Formats: sequence, C-alpha cells, structure tokens
Amino acid sequence: MALLKVIEWTDNTSDTIVYKVDMKGNEIKRGSALTVRDSQVAIFCDKGKMADVFLPGYYKLDTDSLPIITKLLSWKYGFQTPYKSDVYFVNTKQFTGQKWGTANPIMIRDADYGAVRVRGFGTYAFRVKDAFVFMQELSGTNSSFTTRDITEYIRSMLVMGISDAIGESGVPVLDMAANLMELSGAVKKSLSARFESMGLDLTAFNFESFSLPPELEKALDESTRLGMMRKNIDIYTQLAQADALKEAAKNPGMAGGTMGAGLGMGMGMQMGQMFANMNQQKQAPAENQKHCTNCGAAISPTAKFCPECGKPTEAVCPKCGTKLPPKGKFCPNCGEKLR
Repeated sequence: MALLKVIEWTDNTSDTIVYKVDMKGNEIKRGSALTVRDSQVAIFCDKGKMADVFLPGYYKLDTDSLPIITKLLSWKYGFQTPYKSDVYFVNTKQFTGQKWGTANPIMIRDADYGAVRVRGFGTYAFRVKDAFVFMQELSGTNSSFTTRDITEYIRSMLVMGISDAIGESGVPVLDMAANLMELSGAVKKSLSARFESMGLDLTAFNFESFSLPPELEKALDESTRLGMMRKNIDIYTQLAQADALKEAAKNPGMAGGTMGAGLGMGMGMQMGQMFANMNQQKQAPAENQKHCTNCGAAISPTAKFCPECGKPTEAVCPKCGTKLPPKGKFCPNCGEKLR
C-alpha cells in the first residue's frame, strides 16, 4: 500500500464543480501535504461522512489539522497510523456564460392585451458559496460533479423567478424591452435565498432577448403600419392619384376604367370642389360691390369716385357738402332740398 504524500488538484477544465481525488490504493499518513489553491475548497470524508474542510492554503496533515477525522477514528495518541479517506475538491470560482431559455412560453397577464405568452433568453453566472452545504444538498459522494449536472435544475428555478418577477413588475409587454435591467435585478433578488439554501450564489443574471408569439408580433406590426398610414392618408391618396394619372397617360384606354373603378370619381369630386371654391371667390366681390348714385355703374366698395361718370361715390349736399344718408329729400345739416 503506497503512501499519498501530496494531495492537490490542478483543474484543467472549465465546468468541473466537484472533483474526487482518485486514491488508487494510496493511504494518507501523518506529514502528508495538502495544497488547496485559490478558488478551491478541500473536504475530507470518512466512511461517506463529511468531516474536515480546508480553505485555500498549504497544510501539513497531522492531528491538529484533522481534528474531526482524529475524533472519528478515535486517535487517542495522535495521528500515527496511515488511513484511507475520501478527499473532494470543490471549485468556488464563478461559472459564467451559462445560458438559460424558456423551453415553453411563460403565460402572463398584460393590461393591454390580456393573457400573453412570452419567451426569454439570456445568460447567468453562479459559484459555490458554501462548499459543505453544496456537498450535502446536491453533490453528495459523486466522484465528479459538473455544471451540466446542475444547469437543468437551475434553469427550472430561473423560469419560476422570471414568471414571478414579470408578474409582480406590472410592466406592459411592449415596455419590457426597455426594462430588462430592472427585470434582471428582480429575478436575481427573488432567487438569492433559494440559491443560498443550496450553498450557491447567483452572481449575475441577464436578459439577452425578449420575444412575443409570432402571431402577436405580426398583429403589432400591422397595427403600426395602419397607424402610420392614418397619419399620412392625404399624402398616400395624392401619391395614388398621381400614379393613376401616369398609368392613364401611358394608356388612354385605361382612363375610362379608372374612372369606373372609383378613382376618377374621387378626382372629379375634388375638381368640382375646386371649381366651386373658385366660383365662390368670384361671386364674393360682386356681393360686396356698390353702384354709383349718378349713373348706376358698379364700383368698388373703397372707390371715392365713379370710374364711368367721375361723380363722387358718396352722396353729399350740393350746398354745404355734408355726407347724405341713403334715403331722404332734404339735407340733414342745412335743409337744402335734394330731389
């Protein structure tokens, strides 16, 4: 039976969380060395029961450094006899870039659209916060434990946290893209206690995309298109009429068909309205014109003399020059007889 002099683990993977040292028939003896690197924790187990825990550092294994093992093995006179023990290294670094996604859409109640199914995708990061608790709750005595062994379980917890965060936020689905950071923080906060109970720490959680069902996205796009057209209906109408006139000019025989299709009717109505406006503009001045009191010719309302006979447009008393009212036989100023 060989004696294990140096116990260490050099991690050459990117996803190993727990690594069990392969004893290969070796035994541990007093004076053996244990090296625990940064971002590692070493745990000694006796007969499947976790005992001593070692944080990063260099240790000479003896009675003082193995107090729990010493007690379990009843070493009354100190650590002398070689013994076999299970040694586990737990990786405590951050495991970043872990992807999550909603395998099935999440049903939420939206104030604008009622019940809506949404999907989300993103990344998260975690690390082992308490190696002893993690070994008790998840890893157990497995010879190795990787991120693949836990990601499915974590993903199910994340989906629950996302559903709670979205439901409690009250953010409309159309505004969720602008509130991804707030939603990420809410999910991380809501799941922190559950992760801690497993000896883990959810160090980061990010939304990368947030999507609606294809049929709802199509309906929203159509609504946006119609809204834009309603705001610019006059421009679209003018462009359509211009295009129709161009086509009619290329093929004169199309004009009658165009008129029959209704476009010509609309253009005729617009032209009729235009001529009516011109006629009103022509008639308006005629209604405001007055006539010369001497010769009866039509004159402008602001003219002071008749352009036909040269007489003043306003009636005045021939004796005193006072402006006369429209009706009357005598001057109101001097009493001169007018007619």
